[in-house]
Amino acid sequence: MDHSISKIKNKFLEKLEELKCLKLPHGDYAITGSGPMAIRGLREANDIDVVVKKTLWLELLKRFVPYDSKHMRIGNIEIWGDFINLTERLEEVIDSSELFDGYPFVTLQDTLSWKKFLNREKDQKDIKMIEHFIQQHKL
Repeated sequence: MDHSISKIKNKFLEKLEELKCLKLPHGDYAITGSGPMAIRGLREANDIDVVVKKTLWLELLKRFVPYDSKHMRIGNIEIWGDFINLTERLEEVIDSSELFDGYPFVTLQDTLSWKKFLNREKDQKDIKMIEHFIQQHKL
């Protein structure tokens, strides 16, 4: 593995220690945002974005206060109760997540779909990076 790739991945794994402390039930959440890119060493992630199933969202509402109707921040972790264009498929997106180092990550294909829908300036660079990675690794 390329040194810069492993450095990005290892730095992100260190951040995930904070997520481990939340003890979220496996199968009810997946890491999203730039996390699926960071775990593959494509680029660094500034925080941890997590999508959760509705049952887990309702459980978390008993312990934490959201900052709006679908999002809450716990330390460096942003928890999402929705997933914009993928909200209708949220359960499927989480169920089809890929495990890396014991953590579930939204697939690159779903990450790509989400980023294309948002199409912000920062997403456009990520879209190219993900498409190249998918093509290179024949995913």
